[in-house]
Amino acid sequence: MRSDRKDDIDNYRHLTACFTCALKPKCTPDKLKRLKRWRHEGVLDKMQARLEHRPDAMLIRRQTVEHPGTLKSWMGSAHFLTKTLKNVRTEMSLHVLAYNIKRIIRIFGVGPLLEAMRA
Repeated sequence: MRSDRKDDIDNYRHLTACFTCALKPKCTPDKLKRLKRWRHEGVLDKMQARLEHRPDAMLIRRQTVEHPGTLKSWMGSAHFLTKTLKNVRTEMSLHVLAYNIKRIIRIFGVGPLLEAMRA
């Protein structure tokens, strides 16, 4: 098997295996099969295996995290008003905090939120 890397894509081909393979007519009409794989595809494979092991994980995750599309629209098309990583993190944290407070008010109401803040 031979692998060539161009940017972040690995191109694989086996120069002799295809000629002796019984499945070649079903696999490819070319002389040999070429595979392209992203350099970080292993990370995606591991994540997919984890999701197959726990299919409810994404349902729980969708309920517990901020919705990026909503936050982006609040921020004005994902542009930050500050510069440097520290300041951008602070700005993003404020957006997330405001979003979560608004979400709590919508789910529980103002009364329970104020009660929880006093406790």
